[in-house]
Amino acid sequence: MDFDLELRTVPDVAAGVILCVTYARFISSHLRPGLPRLLPLLPALSLLPFLPMLFTSIHFRTNAGFFISWLCLFKLLLLCFGRGPLDPSLPFISFLSLASLPVKLPTANDPKKQSSFHSLSPKYLLTTAIKAALFAGLLSLYRFRDQIHPYLFLVMLCFHIYLSLELLLGTAAILAGAILGMELEPHFNKPYFSSSLCDFWGRRWNLMVSAILRPSVYIPVRSCMGRAAAVIATFIVSGIMHELMFYYITLLPPNGVVLLFFILHGICTAVEGWYAQHGNWWRPPKILATVGTAVFVICTSFWLFFPAMLRDGTLENGMREIEAMIGLFTGDMYLVKD
Repeated sequence: MDFDLELRTVPDVAAGVILCVTYARFISSHLRPGLPRLLPLLPALSLLPFLPMLFTSIHFRTNAGFFISWLCLFKLLLLCFGRGPLDPSLPFISFLSLASLPVKLPTANDPKKQSSFHSLSPKYLLTTAIKAALFAGLLSLYRFRDQIHPYLFLVMLCFHIYLSLELLLGTAAILAGAILGMELEPHFNKPYFSSSLCDFWGRRWNLMVSAILRPSVYIPVRSCMGRAAAVIATFIVSGIMHELMFYYITLLPPNGVVLLFFILHGICTAVEGWYAQHGNWWRPPKILATVGTAVFVICTSFWLFFPAMLRDGTLENGMREIEAMIGLFTGDMYLVKD
């Protein structure tokens, strides 16, 4: 990985995002929500998914894809219809930050909301340090991959995804919040305590995505087709976006397996919601429901989710990039050119 090249690409990608967001703010301030906004914004919206492709490394490309092609794109789509957190009357810096970062405007009238500075408590810092240490230890184990049982290795990948997202999103949100004075957008809420699929996907795992999909897909579909259709439609859209994220990771044509994973979870979540509506039916003990949810998520991930991530040496390329970045900070510069 050419780390210098990736850093030189950052201003180009940032400039593209700024241009698209600036154009969206200008158009939305002069045209009413609906098709009058959407049609002139289509060129800018179409450009966003291509910007991450300017990066050559998996980590830069995938992280940029998540922030630009998912968060930013969906927030601008909501803006086209007068929904979501964006408003053309906001100051430009606030508008840009809300569009592209996991932050939200402070709510001074709600004392229960925590500011970004309050989030930097000793407990939070200690928890983050522990997660960073666990992530570093996990990375160090990858060199022994050939000696690790395949299923244990997939469990390690589960923790890898969770810890890396926690650290990435938490760091980005804290920096943006500290610099811009905005509140953090919650990203995870102890997903290992999930007692149902609805609890896992809706209230504990990657809450930023849930907050975006709810107004953009779930609420519109539910209003005309009902809850079950809205749940399945939301998971289908999430599956399509994950296929795009996996394309950023592998640069291989999507094979639909990740989409199938989310369709399966969407159907199961809809059935679970239907069952929950019958209050007099049997309910498993919470501990059993929690274990069952974890087993289902992990087993289906082993079956459909992770194989798509491990196609054609993608993991090896990703590990070389991690070694290169570690080498950059530890002084082992030969790793950077590996």
